Amino acid sequence: MALVSADSRIAELLTELHQLIKQTQEERSRSEHNLVNIQKTHERMQTENKISPYYRTKLRGLYTTAKADAEAECNILRKALDKIAEIKSLLEERRIAAKIAGLYNDSEPPRKTMRRGVLMTLLQQSAMTLPLWIGKPGDKPPPLCGAIPASGDYVARPGDKVAARVKAVDGDEQWILAEVVSYSHATNKYEVDDIDEEGKEHTLSRRRVIPLPQWKANPETDPEALFQKEQLVLALYPQTTCFYRALIHAPPQRPQDDYSVLFEDTSYADGYSPPLNVAQRYVVACKEPKKK
Repeated sequence: MALVSADSRIAELLTELHQLIKQTQEERSRSEHNLVNIQKTHERMQTENKISPYYRTKLRGLYTTAKADAEAECNILRKALDKIAEIKSLLEERRIAAKIAGLYNDSEPPRKTMRRGVLMTLLQQSAMTLPLWIGKPGDKPPPLCGAIPASGDYVARPGDKVAARVKAVDGDEQWILAEVVSYSHATNKYEVDDIDEEGKEHTLSRRRVIPLPQWKANPETDPEALFQKEQLVLALYPQTTCFYRALIHAPPQRPQDDYSVLFEDTSYADGYSPPLNVAQRYVVACKEPKKK
């Protein structure tokens, strides 16, 4: 029943999203005429080689209108982004409900039967579709945006992806990519599911669980929300589901860029691997001290 309800709400949201996209196009088309007028006014000023009071007043009015048009379009786009976020949230809730009920689909079969390549593709898609945080002027990036950690009282929700410190078969501890199953406020412990081995659950204290970023940070507007060069982090090693200690070699330069990191590796003379790319989604702070 919950799945049917979610499907119905998703259909409504998609209709609303379609309307907002149409409104965006209409707003953009309407504002283009004003932008053309601005360009033509500048061309006339260059031809006459003077800035008369008439042109100054005209440009002031045109730019005021352009600013209002841009703000109107921005507001519509923000509403569209909110709809997309709600749709993604409902899809995630539906996935979790289906998982509990033992129902699966072709796009995401049970991980026990999933080929390795399929899992890696799903992890790449998760990184690519992580939303970019876009704040209003003066807004600061929130917790779990890029390198900004969760607040001290934050509790990850079922379905959230985390880095989890667990004991391996050989007794050593390692950080793995996991999905939150539940959290007990009575014991302050998480139940997490190994992303690479569905059904292999671990009971862990809060300090052994690090929530992954929920938004990408924009290097062009919020560089302070990114890890900086030579900062120690835990990063998901490419084509694996394990996090290892690494140094930031270079932070992203554009919103779509990955981090370039140097993994600790004693097989290299300087103790670090050559630079490898890791998405913002899979880079978190390392609280352990840097090795000498």
